[in-house]
Amino acid sequence: MPRTPGGHPRLVLGVLGALILGGAVWAGFSTAVRPVSDAARAAASPETPPRPPLVVVEDLPRLAARLDREAAAGRFMGGVLVARGDRVLFRQVYGKANYGQDQALKLDSRFRLASISKQFTAAAILRLQDEGKLSVSDPVCKWIQPCPKAWEPVRISHLLSHTSGIPDLMARPGWGMRRTTPATLDELTEDSKRFGLQFTPGTKVRYDNAGFNLAAAIVEKASGRPYEAYMHDTFFGPLGMKDSGLDLDGGDHGLIMGYANFPGGLAAQPNANTSIVAGAGAVYSTLDDLLVWQRALHRGGLLKPSSYQQMLADHAPADTPMERGHPRRDWGYGIFANRLGDQVRPSFQDRQIYHTGSWGGFRNLMLYQPDADVTVIVLSNNYHLRDQVFLISQQAMAEALGRDFPTTLHR
Repeated sequence: MPRTPGGHPRLVLGVLGALILGGAVWAGFSTAVRPVSDAARAAASPETPPRPPLVVVEDLPRLAARLDREAAAGRFMGGVLVARGDRVLFRQVYGKANYGQDQALKLDSRFRLASISKQFTAAAILRLQDEGKLSVSDPVCKWIQPCPKAWEPVRISHLLSHTSGIPDLMARPGWGMRRTTPATLDELTEDSKRFGLQFTPGTKVRYDNAGFNLAAAIVEKASGRPYEAYMHDTFFGPLGMKDSGLDLDGGDHGLIMGYANFPGGLAAQPNANTSIVAGAGAVYSTLDDLLVWQRALHRGGLLKPSSYQQMLADHAPADTPMERGHPRRDWGYGIFANRLGDQVRPSFQDRQIYHTGSWGGFRNLMLYQPDADVTVIVLSNNYHLRDQVFLISQQAMAEALGRDFPTTLHR
């Protein structure tokens, strides 16, 4: 008999060292639900499988036992979902959606996705390419006018693969003020125009939220619609992702509270201001909405095969170095691929397609193993659980694949 979702002891307040919140975007303006056009509905795959029942599932016993222990000890808060094909193997939540209001997490609680959002922006660009409205090889200056002369060699593909040379938001003077000041896409574009390139486009890879804000601005120009309206009418509405949207206005949108661990205990982080990462980190969603997204994206329901392959291809220069002693990731469009199981012990070598997310009190990781059609989604409303979220993700993937269950990190 399934247990009640989130039926775990209240989390003990964390006492991890004080860390500076910010870092690379890895979050989550819900638009008002509007009628979806027939054309937009038809564009989504008509064969999207029905949703599985929204109930607790714990068919991965080792993962279930470990998460029970970690939640009881105050070392994990959030939700985990694992699926193989259309079968959910694990779905459970731990802790509170809001500790100040004593609200428990639910299976359909809305989390900020942070940089997991980047794949949604990349998919929007590729969908417009499939519709013949643009090409990823287009110069950025075709769509952004007036355009800085320094940007003449920059292509849309460079924005999506972190190879444009346009400085990231956090590499610019005045980031502290920008971080807390709401902005529109037009204002973010004008901000980016003020800075020269850090390197020749395509010659290096450097993680870049600014590139995805510019990509979102191009979505608006090419589609003739506001970015959030395009995302709703093209993806969220047709796919039935009723609990997903964009937080561009700082509204409530039914989102849970994000937290961080400080010496004084668990501290709420209510001021996410995801407007400044509109195309890079403003999507919010739920465990099951993300499962719908994963199935549509990776089963061909959203993009033509050629565009999907472009999304997954490695666009980093050949001389890009290894990462902390491990083989470097493939830099796709808004998505990465690597053998992440090499970073745990016991290790396993299955290739995983993934993206992380951290911003405004949230820490997330979403994975897909294509050979076995396994999805793992770990969403935490605690910014400081990076290593915990990673280890849980690999334990979930390993157990779902029948590999040895990892117990430690090797990073």
